[in-house]
Amino acid sequence: MSDATEAVEALAQPPLLRVVKGDPTPEELAALVAVVAARNAAAAAASADQPMPRSQWGHPVRQHRPAHRFGPGQWRASAW
Repeated sequence: MSDATEAVEALAQPPLLRVVKGDPTPEELAALVAVVAARNAAAAAASADQPMPRSQWGHPVRQHRPAHRFGPGQWRASAW
């Protein structure tokens, strides 16, 4: 890709941060960007450390249920 194409693509994306009020110095803006990036990295690392919950659908304990009884209203009781 050429530099002009990359510049056009960069302008087409919305800014990640926008200063609404005030005139921060480049150092203040850099500090803000560093804090936001660190917070996002910490949140991503925290969500990656947590294992996905296992589905209980095929758990062996579910195989040890009592047999269903026949009769009126027993289909409701079969869920408990």
